[in-house]
Amino acid sequence: MSVQRNSGPASVWSNVEGIAYGGDYNPEQWPADIRLEDLELMKEAGVSFLSVGIFSWALLEPAEGEYNFGWLDEVMDNLAATGIKVALATATAAPPAWLIRKHPEILPVTADGTVLGPGSRRHYTPSSAVYRRYATGITRVIAERYKDHPALALWHVDNELGCHVSEFHGAEDAAAFRTWLERRYGSIEALNAAWGTAFWSQNYGSFEEILPPGVAPSTLNPGQQLDFQRFNSWALMDYYRALVAVLRDVTPGVPCTTNLMASSATKALDYFEWAKDLDVIANDHYLVAADPERQIELAFSADLTRGIAGGDPWILMEHSTSAVNWQPRNQPKMPGEMLRNSLAHVARGADAVMFFQWRQSFAGSEKFHSAMVPHGGRDTRVWREVVELGSVLKRLAPVRGSRVESRVAIVFDYEAWWASEIDSKPSEDVKYLDVLRAFHRSLFLRGIAVDLVHPSSPLEGYDLVLVCTLYSVTDAAAANIAAEARAGATVLVTYFSGIVDEQDHVRLGGYPGAFRELLGIRVEEFHPLLAGGQLKLSDGGVSSVWSEHVHLAGAEAVQTFTEYPLEGVPSLTRHAVGSGDSAGAASGAAWYLATFPDRDGIEAVVDRLLAESGVAPVAAADRGVELVRRRTDDGGSFLFAINHSRSAAAVEAAGVDLLTGARFAGTVEAGSVAVIAED
Repeated sequence: MSVQRNSGPASVWSNVEGIAYGGDYNPEQWPADIRLEDLELMKEAGVSFLSVGIFSWALLEPAEGEYNFGWLDEVMDNLAATGIKVALATATAAPPAWLIRKHPEILPVTADGTVLGPGSRRHYTPSSAVYRRYATGITRVIAERYKDHPALALWHVDNELGCHVSEFHGAEDAAAFRTWLERRYGSIEALNAAWGTAFWSQNYGSFEEILPPGVAPSTLNPGQQLDFQRFNSWALMDYYRALVAVLRDVTPGVPCTTNLMASSATKALDYFEWAKDLDVIANDHYLVAADPERQIELAFSADLTRGIAGGDPWILMEHSTSAVNWQPRNQPKMPGEMLRNSLAHVARGADAVMFFQWRQSFAGSEKFHSAMVPHGGRDTRVWREVVELGSVLKRLAPVRGSRVESRVAIVFDYEAWWASEIDSKPSEDVKYLDVLRAFHRSLFLRGIAVDLVHPSSPLEGYDLVLVCTLYSVTDAAAANIAAEARAGATVLVTYFSGIVDEQDHVRLGGYPGAFRELLGIRVEEFHPLLAGGQLKLSDGGVSSVWSEHVHLAGAEAVQTFTEYPLEGVPSLTRHAVGSGDSAGAASGAAWYLATFPDRDGIEAVVDRLLAESGVAPVAAADRGVELVRRRTDDGGSFLFAINHSRSAAAVEAAGVDLLTGARFAGTVEAGSVAVIAED
């Protein structure tokens, strides 16, 4: 699978050696003597790469048109002298107080009309012409000043776009939304058809009558809601492009990126679409301390980031050395967990490991957020682990540039996520990620790597393709998935997939619409379960959330429901799919899962799919060991074995452990990691 990104400037990796290491550096928070101490500590830790100036606009331009770059000049010069490369920020993530006082109209507005004020961050709307003028202005000033600086390796554009505020309802946003809709549809008649406005007398006579979806007496038009989500993703991306246009003009050879937040918790932006405008993909990820399987969520987020990157190496721009500051209970990471987290990201494609932040703040909202240099200084567990990680990453330099090996794809689509969770669906218990993450979890625990790919991406080379709750899908994407089954892959489609097209219009003739022919079934009616309901299945298993009345139309029933009113109705089917050759030989298979099995049931389904597809773990290992292989273009391979358990674990592998320099002895100690350059 590949994502076509901007092919302009050279990759950042040509400027930074090995696995890059560092984090957000905010020297403006500290006096000169601390900044000098930082340089010595960075050498000790092995830091090679820093993001600088992310929230520094108010200090760089303390009053309109008055600049103070002395402190940043000194920092950039000192970092260059130390050999550290910089991702220099545009400083636009928090507009200064003088700008808000002069232009309060740039502030974001929520759906109920509340104006979100300053005193925090991200207090602007991307559609504000005034804000864009000022933001591109400071970006140009910074770019002109540092365009030839030897420390500059990458532009860090704004910061975490869409964080905190991802929908914008002000007057300028409404006007921009109407303009976007007119470009998308061309005529008001086409928009009315797309939104189905004949229902509830919602027909529009002109684009000027349209407003962003707000607070209303009842449910809003789903087409309007879906397009508004598309618009907000586009509006932030268009703002990003405006800043990048300045940087391209001043520094055409320096790559540009921004830090995404690809995870199971972030749905506001279509990152597959964003990837086309990023020279290298960068991502921020933070564990949820209360999640007992947080290492699996980390793997999911890293796999999604790699999918967004089209399989290319990417930057882990932020994660935490220990506790964060924004969860209800901010538990520190356990001993060794930071190393495991960091190397899990590397295993899954990251060629840079970075943190928020370098030095823990002594004031401000994030003063209790952990950092590379904690409040306690050098005589702390965190600092010792930071230094250890720097040493480990130097030993992993040969891994840089290699790609993750995977024979399994899980289809992932932000638009399907948005559309499936708009109100007025058959069941509020159907959540886009639930089944998807259940299958990802099962494969993770088996040591099988997974690529998360867009439904329109090429699927050649995958032996197993999982299509989970893909509620909305285009004709082209559905054909792309079907073609892979006909080419010999095993494809599984789960319930509530293929139901509507990209306009959220139901595909008539029986569910699951776009996939009926491929699956050899027809669903007559949905039977979602009531809260807490469960169903018994013919193999003795139990399922929840969903059931439906499935008719066979060429497929065979592998498993059935056993309870009224669906006794004997298929719950799992398999359809042999022809290869299209003259003999019509069956080469692939399309499976359909019409319910949500419990964990044992998911395991049983995965057993069947792996047996048919021939997919196997990358190595044999005891339970609790995360296994991923990265492979180089010349055939070399590196097996990452990350032991998340509290006892030693066996792994069958032969080669040199890059972390020790010795032959791998077949055991990974409790809470430890081995990175094996395989024979």
